[in-house]
Amino acid sequence: MRKLLSLTLLALAGSTAFAGGYRVSIQGQKQLAMGHTGVAVVNSAEVAFFNPAGMAYLDKKFNFSFGGNALFAKTKFQNSQYNWESSTENLGTPFSLYATYKVNNWLTAGLAVYTPYGSSVEWDQDWQGAHLVNNIDLSAIFVQPSVSIRVGEHFSVGGGPIFAMGSVNFNRNVATNPLLSVNGSGTDVTLDAKGITAWGYTAGFMFNPSKKVRIGMNYRSEIIMEARDGDANFNDVPDFAATTPTLQNTTFNADLPLPAELTVGLSYQVTDKLLFAFDYNRAMWSVYEALTVDFLNADGTIRNSSNNPRNYKNSSTYRLGTQYVANDKFTFRAGWYFDESPVQDGYFAPETPRNDSMGFTGGLTYKVNNKLGVDFSFLYLHFDEVDNSYNHYQENGNTLPFGGTYKSVVFSPGVGITYGF
Repeated sequence: MRKLLSLTLLALAGSTAFAGGYRVSIQGQKQLAMGHTGVAVVNSAEVAFFNPAGMAYLDKKFNFSFGGNALFAKTKFQNSQYNWESSTENLGTPFSLYATYKVNNWLTAGLAVYTPYGSSVEWDQDWQGAHLVNNIDLSAIFVQPSVSIRVGEHFSVGGGPIFAMGSVNFNRNVATNPLLSVNGSGTDVTLDAKGITAWGYTAGFMFNPSKKVRIGMNYRSEIIMEARDGDANFNDVPDFAATTPTLQNTTFNADLPLPAELTVGLSYQVTDKLLFAFDYNRAMWSVYEALTVDFLNADGTIRNSSNNPRNYKNSSTYRLGTQYVANDKFTFRAGWYFDESPVQDGYFAPETPRNDSMGFTGGLTYKVNNKLGVDFSFLYLHFDEVDNSYNHYQENGNTLPFGGTYKSVVFSPGVGITYGF
């Protein structure tokens, strides 16, 4: 039973904002419509996220962008050998808010508030992978003040601190053949951690060798989210096991790494109306080798610990985007990206059915007047069908692999406003 308890955070590791492979790339309506490119694009306050150095090149003194998306995710699971089938359909609501202010000709200040990670996953009741995960509800918000300094006519640098805050609620059964309470329900555990905070930073530069070409680089640091004194509550414990120490409600500590990211790219202004952009992003997921969790006694000492292997690998994302200014009222955008999964074979868990994916994006801006515009975007994210398993769950000294075929898709429409003067 102690080993079962020590594994209760396995699903938390893969699906939360704090340590997993699920990255919500929706940080602006304009840039999402362009394949989520932006490290070398300057067209709104959204540049405060993609590359703060670019804020120095915004034409207007004050710029404001706000937007939100409805993110519909669907995953189907099947194991033909045992005739298992299950599915999950979930809704997320990522948002972003950006503002910049040009203090003088060489200094611009900005503020970015965004949700780079966050998801909700709830599998069918009594499904076969309940010992790994039943449901997860995650939220995370980043607040990033930044400055941009213009060094001469063609070069700028920018950056600032990142304050991350989040919470997570996670539930799973305690065994593959769960203990049954008097009412027949399986014994499960709910893990709840609120008020998790951490600090990081972002820094970058932008170089404009000509009027048509921009080159950009942005780095976001690794952030360690330290969950302290989270609640671990056991539900539907049968009477005969009610006094078992490892089935008593307790608290836990865990350090959850969110890896560093490096993005480089360029944009090319083909004509006054047509723009192309390319970004390359490298996420340093190899830092996430395992999740170590300490379960605590009432006096704060460690009751027992676990070391749960994840063995993630560094992964890359390749992004292409284009923008076309049709007239004074309408600007159209489209894009595509390929996103590599950091999850390796044998470490594929149902809390993040995350495989290589391709994103198809599009959108437009309608300018109400010279100050106000309304932005629309959409994202269709198609994950490759994958037949894989998680081979590191242990119960009563035995390793019990769990796997099958996963099919996942995501669709996300979005709307926002842009204002400047």
